[in-house]
Amino acid sequence: MNDIVIGMGEALWDVLPEGKKIGGAPANFAYHVSQFGLESCAVSAVGDDALGQELMENVNSKGVKHLIETVPYPTGTVQVEIDQAGIPQYDIKENVAWDNIPYTARLDSLAQRTKAVCFGSLAQRNVVSRNTINRFLDAIPEENNALVVFDVNLRQGFYNKEILCNSMERCNILKINDEELVTVSRMFGYPGIDLQDKCWILLGKYNLKMLILTCGINGSYVFTPGNVSFQPTPKVEVADTVGAGDSFTAAFIANILKGKSVSEAHCKAVETSAFVCTRPGAMPVLPAEITQ
Repeated sequence: MNDIVIGMGEALWDVLPEGKKIGGAPANFAYHVSQFGLESCAVSAVGDDALGQELMENVNSKGVKHLIETVPYPTGTVQVEIDQAGIPQYDIKENVAWDNIPYTARLDSLAQRTKAVCFGSLAQRNVVSRNTINRFLDAIPEENNALVVFDVNLRQGFYNKEILCNSMERCNILKINDEELVTVSRMFGYPGIDLQDKCWILLGKYNLKMLILTCGINGSYVFTPGNVSFQPTPKVEVADTVGAGDSFTAAFIANILKGKSVSEAHCKAVETSAFVCTRPGAMPVLPAEITQ
């Protein structure tokens, strides 16, 4: 099978009070897609520095296939401080390697084989990576009928209406959480209606195949034209929630590509993200009963 699933965007270190952890949606997404037996690839950039080398060693040790370029900018970091109320505060460093993902001939050839791609809004805060993502989407042949997933991730002030509009116009699957949906609908001028109605509006307005809405402990929905799938969130012993959203998206897309129905894929996605929450870190090995 000559199809490949791409995770594209930020590669970074989360620098926490207790030490640093590898972060970034593309590697998390690609890793979990591969656990469902599909070929995947993480696309990003790191710096020519110790943090970049260590990040690459981590990605390689997990067996994640990647096209991660080395560029003359520092490897990305996010400084995570915990305030007195125990709430994490994030400082996402700017003008770092993943802000400057280059468009290369290798990336162009990857686009020819792409069956699905997942990208977010954070990775588009800088014009270089934003242009690379857009060029990549343009290079995917129409006959691939690729699933183009826009996973909204509103962080600090690193988004605007233009980026969100452009991304929603380019995607055919939108993934958003309930808090982001409130922000987006306020920005787009329809704040006063309930969450489900907001989803139907976006589905129709952008001619989407699917809209995935996650609501934390209150479950998740997948809207398709004329139908909605709902799954409650399982109650589990949470180790941490790092990467749970990426694993949800990966499991859902992998199962759709494997020919499962929307409700079957949704069920697998919920099961996968719940399991990831029970293990530390974003990339635990999934049990066989989930990936079969």
